[in-house]
Amino acid sequence: MNDASGRTALLHATIVVVASGGLRALTYRAVAAEAGVSHGLVRHHFGSRDQLIAEAMEFAIDESLRGSNMLESGLTVDSFAAGIESLADRDSEIQSFQYELLLESRRRPELRALAERHYRAYHEAITRQLARLGVEDPELAELIWFALDGIVFKQLVLPEDAGAALRRIRALVAAAA
Repeated sequence: MNDASGRTALLHATIVVVASGGLRALTYRAVAAEAGVSHGLVRHHFGSRDQLIAEAMEFAIDESLRGSNMLESGLTVDSFAAGIESLADRDSEIQSFQYELLLESRRRPELRALAERHYRAYHEAITRQLARLGVEDPELAELIWFALDGIVFKQLVLPEDAGAALRRIRALVAAAA
């Protein structure tokens, strides 16, 4: 295992540990056990638990956005939000990890910057996609971001067909475009 793939494996393991047991379950030993390595390797790569959390959040945001269609340049109004509807199914661990950290940031102010980074990254991706579609409406971008975020959270807790809500979001985008 090279250094880059080793770090990636440890970040994946961190996401799995937090997604299944919350932030309280996050220890070097738990991450090492999930990744199948020694716990000293986790400390070697990240130095501190806070650094591990911060890098795992950055990794989760990047992976989640890549898994959606919010980074694609050829998006159409019809395909807008299509990648969002299956995030809870495809990337449930990544989404659960992010929501765990977001909720924990209410209790731990040192995590606030990670929560802000999370919301800024998704909001910016949605705003860029809307601009590519000819929609330059900050209030609509905010509304769509809140709706999509709510859909993903709901799908993690009580999955059901979100098609009607996504069709309505696409209709709003089409009307604005």
